[in-house]
Amino acid sequence: MEKPNIGFIGLGIMGRHMAKHLLTAGYALVVHDLNRKPVEELAAAGAQEAFSAGQVAQKSQVVITMLPDSPDVESVALGPDGLIDGVSAGLIHADMSTIAPSTAIKVAKALAGKGARCLDAPVSGGEVGAANAALSIMVGGDQATFDEMLPIFKVMGKTVTLCGPNGAGQTVKACNQIQVALNILGMAEALLLGAKAGVDPAVVHQVLSAGYAQSRVSDVRAPRAIRGDFHPGFKAKFHLKDLNIIMKTGSDLGVPLPATSLAHELFTAMAATGRGDLDHTGVLTVLEDLAGIKARTKT
Repeated sequence: MEKPNIGFIGLGIMGRHMAKHLLTAGYALVVHDLNRKPVEELAAAGAQEAFSAGQVAQKSQVVITMLPDSPDVESVALGPDGLIDGVSAGLIHADMSTIAPSTAIKVAKALAGKGARCLDAPVSGGEVGAANAALSIMVGGDQATFDEMLPIFKVMGKTVTLCGPNGAGQTVKACNQIQVALNILGMAEALLLGAKAGVDPAVVHQVLSAGYAQSRVSDVRAPRAIRGDFHPGFKAKFHLKDLNIIMKTGSDLGVPLPATSLAHELFTAMAATGRGDLDHTGVLTVLEDLAGIKARTKT
């Protein structure tokens, strides 16, 4: 079967890696971003430039968006010069951003009125997962559209799961972000307690990684955190955005989220003190401030 033309909108930390994988896999790619530098880089590698979302839709059979937040997705999909102005019947829009489930449903219903098919397909894995085509992709939508998109998703991710109808992918991503945030806080508090008691955080990490406390968050990020390396794989301000979505969704559904509420407050403090562009594990620095000690390795 002939490969579809793919439009890709949103070439940030993760999106540019994802788009490059599609080019490498032989897909014809049309790209757009407000920041023209990654657009030019991908154009030099063989992609075609576009200058609006509507233009991307006109030139594509599949459009992938990878954008910061719900208002961005709604604007790109439904706003002036948006996808809705350029879609043709049968086009697939796969939004791989992390947004509110309610926004995913709204966009899917609006574009369906133009004959387009929509999937919400948020991802987990951060920049490392995007660079290594090892993302976990959680999808909301119908089975037939999912099956059609699966070969494309597999170019960018390792685990691809249909979670339910439109909005279900975003709901599962919210659940993912709860657990990641709490794993980060658990790691940070453990390292900090050990450091305050005089134990090298590297030793704490080594021991915990060999037992029941082991987690992927700690495996990947603890060695960097205890070196004070908070170069972003996933920026704290974006995790705060996700936590805002989670808290609203919990409120809408009447679900108490007490531990998540604490994470939300700590990430809010991180952003308020100018640390939102650090990696989300940089929330450790907020706890370090409170404890009056750094959780840094002695080796």
